[in-house]
Amino acid sequence: MLSEKSRPLIAATLPLVGSRLGAITPNFYTRMLTAHPELLNGLFSRANQNNGEQQKALAGSIAGFATALIANPDLIPEQMLSRIAHKHTSLGITEDQYSIVYKYLFEAIAEELADVITAEIAEAWTEVYWLMANALIKLEKGLYAIQANDKVWMPWRVVEKNPAGTDAITFVLEPADATAVTVARPGQFVSVRLALPDGLLQCRQYSLSADVESTTRRVFTTKRDDGGEVSPVLHGHVKVGDVVELSNPYGDVTLDGAGPVVFATAGIGCTPSASALRSLAAAGADREVLVLHAEKNLDAWALRDQMTADVAAIDGAQLQLWLEEPAAGFHKGFMSLEGLDLPANASMYVCGPLPFMKAIRNQAIEAGIPSTKIHYEVFGPDLWLAGA
Repeated sequence: MLSEKSRPLIAATLPLVGSRLGAITPNFYTRMLTAHPELLNGLFSRANQNNGEQQKALAGSIAGFATALIANPDLIPEQMLSRIAHKHTSLGITEDQYSIVYKYLFEAIAEELADVITAEIAEAWTEVYWLMANALIKLEKGLYAIQANDKVWMPWRVVEKNPAGTDAITFVLEPADATAVTVARPGQFVSVRLALPDGLLQCRQYSLSADVESTTRRVFTTKRDDGGEVSPVLHGHVKVGDVVELSNPYGDVTLDGAGPVVFATAGIGCTPSASALRSLAAAGADREVLVLHAEKNLDAWALRDQMTADVAAIDGAQLQLWLEEPAAGFHKGFMSLEGLDLPANASMYVCGPLPFMKAIRNQAIEAGIPSTKIHYEVFGPDLWLAGA
């Protein structure tokens, strides 16, 4: 809990600190990665460092955590931290690394706030940092403990590499050694780690798109991102027969066990919903399911055949499709929930570009779906949490 001594100091300085986090976080990353360049090799994303997304996500998480502590000083917002913990464990973050982050983050804070910072303010923000860090350490230890093995990275061999829509590929992999395999849950992701042409190891999280319950297969579908570094190598250089490293499955946006469900997705954001649909179809589920998807055109839909087949296999499932390039029998333009008959008491899962998710979440709340039943998955650093 946040101490009575620190609470008024955090409340008073949060607006100032928040306004300068945009300078503090790049300063922090520069300091830390200069002193510890090994952290960029297989842990931090060079692409997200270059485009500023990681800095924005860190700033948003710090500000969001401090805001939550001010509102409820006796509670640690574990639900908010759960998303971060799942991303951390998929990369193999360790407890000792929090001390490294603390050192360089607070050096950056001291420099960027040199005109206003006092020993008391620094002490208060130190308390906030370690409340957040220790809560994450606890969550991450629990996530590591439930895996079927104690490894961060395991070798998996690519056995299929299948085109999937425009600029997307579905990879099917099998274990390349005897390491015990954790059974995933629909909606979860794995991190993929591979060497770039310059030799640097880089990681990227990809949602499992099918067969999540299998212990002999991992299936994920990726869209080539020319601004990234991992997907171009996966698409252009990794061949059938090659071995890549995968993490155990993680992710807290998973399909619950009962009641109506609505999937609202756009583009490659369909992948976690596709794995959930495949699981429902395989289990012979009779839940009411409404699948809403938006694409540029029919050819662009990465998992079109899989998702339409699974919708057809589920009693009570319906599919509605929006296309920017119109085609007979489908909605034209961008997705809208206006006029749709959404199932009562439905859980809703949203995934796609951030503006899409924000718009659909607002429309869903207007339509009567409680915010607590609307779940979203962000690919990459969580800029929604960051307020971007």
